[in-house]
Amino acid sequence: MFSFQVFDHQISRAFQNRFSTQYRCYSVSMLEGPNDRSDVEKGGKIIMPPSALDHLSRLNITYPMLFKLTNKNSDRMTHCGVLEFVADEGICYLPHWMMQNLLLEEGGLVQVESVNLMVATYSKFQPQSPDFLDITNPKAVLENALRNFACLTTGDVIAINYNEKIYELRVMETKPDKAVSIIECDMNVDFDAPLGYKEPERQPQHQEEPTEGEDASSYADMDTGFRAFTGSGNRLDGKTKGIEPSPAPLGPSDIKRGIPNYDFKIGRITFIRNSRPQPKKFVDDDDAVNKFIAFSGEGQSLRKKGRKP
Repeated sequence: MFSFQVFDHQISRAFQNRFSTQYRCYSVSMLEGPNDRSDVEKGGKIIMPPSALDHLSRLNITYPMLFKLTNKNSDRMTHCGVLEFVADEGICYLPHWMMQNLLLEEGGLVQVESVNLMVATYSKFQPQSPDFLDITNPKAVLENALRNFACLTTGDVIAINYNEKIYELRVMETKPDKAVSIIECDMNVDFDAPLGYKEPERQPQHQEEPTEGEDASSYADMDTGFRAFTGSGNRLDGKTKGIEPSPAPLGPSDIKRGIPNYDFKIGRITFIRNSRPQPKKFVDDDDAVNKFIAFSGEGQSLRKKGRKP
């Protein structure tokens, strides 16, 4: 009998250390005051009344404070942290995306309970729009946005704000539990394919080589770009006679087609100086005899008389 009394005493003590109450919830835009609280929409924390802080301070709860929000009418639940205790009594303010997950309307009742969550080690997200792929470094953007969150719940659709645009991501998986704390944790993040994303179809490129008997007139009909002296002109007397352009037709010899480099290797650049090899010059024997030799000429003098041999 004594053991049962101890057991009952432990259960009652555990319930005394648990915070559980109901509030009417409203979105942050309904919060009265001169200060703009748009920062609450960018995270996963709520605003509670001061009486909740007084009640929590008397309980032996663990920090940071984490709460479980439950909508009993729709049987939907999520987890969150608390940002401030400045709401009116009996009211709490939630981010708009959190109210959508709980299927709550303005003034609906929500059950708030204190919980202890395990630290996250892995999470997987699925963007709800292919526009998320336009972000250069999505992991860095998500890491910066999750600093305003306290915990994650599998199945929730969170909203992050980046470059004045809201991106929604569904939490597909969390480890080691379905609800985890992400405060001061080392968490691996992975992404699933965005909702509605389709892989681009790659069409194989077939290069058709021209046959020998292919008619060159088909190339003459192609647009070859700029052609000199093919424009129209204007006369000073205002007449239009003789100013119509009359471009000369292109002949098969005027069409220059490139020769592909069949020895091309990926990652190698070849600078072709001259495609035609220069002919080798053969030096004749007479040219070798008459080759220039420095300081081998004969000198002349203006005064030849009296010159000593």
